Amino acid sequence: MPATHTAPRLRTNASGKRATNLSLSTDVLDAAKHLEINISQVCDIHLREVVRREQERKWREDHADFIAAYNNSIDAQGLPLDEWRSF
Repeated sequence: MPATHTAPRLRTNASGKRATNLSLSTDVLDAAKHLEINISQVCDIHLREVVRREQERKWREDHADFIAAYNNSIDAQGLPLDEWRSF
């Protein structure tokens, strides 16, 4: 029977977090530990923000042609229902 190779499973806990390895600057890591900063939490929060910004940038890039066409149509024809606007 041929041997099969399976990738090692990464541990995931009940909160949906997974252990990973990071390489961090020694001086910053030492200072954070000295200040009792939760390194995992800080990394998670910052990475979430970086991912959110990148997803927004990618969405704007992916939809740039539509947004430009829509803005051109508004410039040429005005806003829909603009004639009924009371402000």
